[in-house]
Amino acid sequence: MYRKLFSYFKNQSFQPGILSIFINPFFFIRQSLYKHIRFFAPALSGRLLDFGCGRKPYQTLFSVTDYIGVDMEQTGHNHANSVADVFYDGKHIPFPNHYFDSVFCSEVLEHIFNPDEILAELSRVTKPKGHILITVPFCWNEHEMPYDYARYSTFGITHLLQKHNFTILECRKSGNFARVMFQLWALYFFELFNKLGKTGYILSMVLIMPVNLLGSILLIVLPKNKSMYFNTVIMAEKNI
Repeated sequence: MYRKLFSYFKNQSFQPGILSIFINPFFFIRQSLYKHIRFFAPALSGRLLDFGCGRKPYQTLFSVTDYIGVDMEQTGHNHANSVADVFYDGKHIPFPNHYFDSVFCSEVLEHIFNPDEILAELSRVTKPKGHILITVPFCWNEHEMPYDYARYSTFGITHLLQKHNFTILECRKSGNFARVMFQLWALYFFELFNKLGKTGYILSMVLIMPVNLLGSILLIVLPKNKSMYFNTVIMAEKNI
């Protein structure tokens, strides 16, 4: 039961509510990422590709005519709970040119060794003037090993998208230096105890709850510094 809870925390999007402060070891990063995706979601319309969809945790944020999930065959997690419609073989997204009006790709590119190949494919299947929303981690621990290859700054992901025929519309940093510090303490306790079953769950919650509560209070008054942050969130448009 307790290992299932740990797995649930790792694979779900943020669920708004006061309870998350007490039980979610990824509270700060998930809250920040969720807010940014929710902000940009209305800009995506028509037929949408969710590349690296997993369980499609953000699907309810989008109002589109079709929501098609594609996941990668080779990942660091099993696909027992995946709700992908089709799988990506590492070379070719199985859809024709200019098929999608919009693309959503969240926390995926760090798991692809050669991002140029997949960005070329995402560009190919996106209609001219179509929108793409991408999030990539900047500060996070290694995960889904051994398929964890990179961390991207705002400059890095911007360069890659421009290289593949996208114009950057807006680029945001999710979280800030202080928020990252509180999250890393919670993550440290989570990683320390997550293999100990019931005992580990209790120990981690005893330590994580005060971190989440204290951080939620202090972040109201602590100065904002964006030189350290969780994720780069970027909205771009496919060139003609």
